[in-house]
Amino acid sequence: MKEMKVAQVPRPGADFELLTREIPEPGAGQVRVRVEACGICHSDDFVKQGLWPGLTFPRVPGHEIAGVIDAVGEGVTTWKPGQRVGIGWHGGNCFKCDPCRRGDFVTCVNLKIPGFTHDGGYAEYVVNPAEGLARMPDDLKPADAAPLMCAGITTYNALRHSGAMGGDLVAVHGIGGLGHLGIQFARQLGFHTVAIGRGQDKEDLARQLGAHRYIDSDTADAAKELERMGSARVVLATAPSSKAMSDLVPGLGVGGVLLIVGAAAEPLTVAPVQLLQSRRSIQGWPSGSSRDSEDTLAFSVQSGVRPMIETFPLAKVAEAYDRMFTGKVRFRAVLIP
Repeated sequence: MKEMKVAQVPRPGADFELLTREIPEPGAGQVRVRVEACGICHSDDFVKQGLWPGLTFPRVPGHEIAGVIDAVGEGVTTWKPGQRVGIGWHGGNCFKCDPCRRGDFVTCVNLKIPGFTHDGGYAEYVVNPAEGLARMPDDLKPADAAPLMCAGITTYNALRHSGAMGGDLVAVHGIGGLGHLGIQFARQLGFHTVAIGRGQDKEDLARQLGAHRYIDSDTADAAKELERMGSARVVLATAPSSKAMSDLVPGLGVGGVLLIVGAAAEPLTVAPVQLLQSRRSIQGWPSGSSRDSEDTLAFSVQSGVRPMIETFPLAKVAEAYDRMFTGKVRFRAVLIP
């Protein structure tokens, strides 16, 4: 019996367990991937704390996966062993619900999510539906590719569908795991990129990432600063603060969009008149399909966008997770099984 190492959550709220399991065989329509890197996402806390509906335990988290196909199941004809692939939030779909019938696979009502609906990438091997795979370019390192499968696709896909055009003023709120990629993508997509962060100490980093301008929200009213610059076509809100997001609405121009990718639980506080006067809108963006992930990886190679990462062996999963959860990691923690 061949075995693999995994880091699992045995029950809601419990510490990680490091153990060995039998390497699973892929079923019909599935692919087995040898994991080369797996990013740790803040959303993994929904698994660790048992907060996601329908979770079963024990569960191996991880939906930012980069690796190599090891075996394919019955009926899989488009993928072969040896191919480099990534797996993200969209791990598979039912093909039968209304969103799927419209080709909107990431909003499938029966969405399969690695680490949520089935075991994910905190392991040496993962089995996943074939439709959830994205081709990974040969010249992209696995540790760089892994965070792009969630933080990367979320920011890139949101921006490229935002309606902004080259030269438009686009602000990125937050310079963290999502924001540091959002700034890079905004610059490479040709937007006049403004980074909004807290503290002057982040300005140099923001400019290194590609921001044309920087606003320190600790010392200035960010919305008023955006107004002085001509107002934003899009504000990409990556920092999970509903108050801070709400405060930026006046900085949007006519037809401007507050585009939310940061998962905050508190309600927004926006007066309807703020939206009516200038046709402003508020929109969320939920990652993307496996094909969108493929586009993200390809664009990242083409443009030079890369995540800033810290790598950890699987045996140090607890340390890596703690650095992510406390915000100490800069900016994405990546496990190397």
